[in-house]
Amino acid sequence: MQKRFTSREVVALTGITPRQLQWWDERRIVVPAREGHRRLYSMDDLVEVAVICELRRRGFPLQRVRKVVRFLQREFGKRLAETVSAASDYHLLTDGTNLYLETSARQIVDILKNARQPMLAICLSDAVRQMRADIRNGRKCSASDSSVGRTSGQERTAS
Repeated sequence: MQKRFTSREVVALTGITPRQLQWWDERRIVVPAREGHRRLYSMDDLVEVAVICELRRRGFPLQRVRKVVRFLQREFGKRLAETVSAASDYHLLTDGTNLYLETSARQIVDILKNARQPMLAICLSDAVRQMRADIRNGRKCSASDSSVGRTSGQERTAS
């Protein structure tokens, strides 16, 4: 059976506030299992919370985060954690309007070469690996600068 995390543990591991976590559940962004009134989060839920926190730290409004999560589910038919758990690296790129999910360095370079405005790039796989390592080591998850990079000029907030 997969380890499950209480709301308190998710808050401690990710740095999210209890109210944010509750609100995301109410909005069906990350929906945990229930045991009575207790919310219990799977490792996949925890990965999604960590990646969403990273997107929020980078200025993604919640509406855009929902769009990203739906996009990934539509593209792969799987949850975010299942999508990025494979051996290849997944990079999410956005110019504030369009979303691109790429695994090929060549595709990423092509997108950047043709970009007409600044692009925000996030390595989803790195964010997932970092979060899992933090859990194994009992540390609070960190917003890894290595998983997020600026390209084509200044970082732009997606809207």
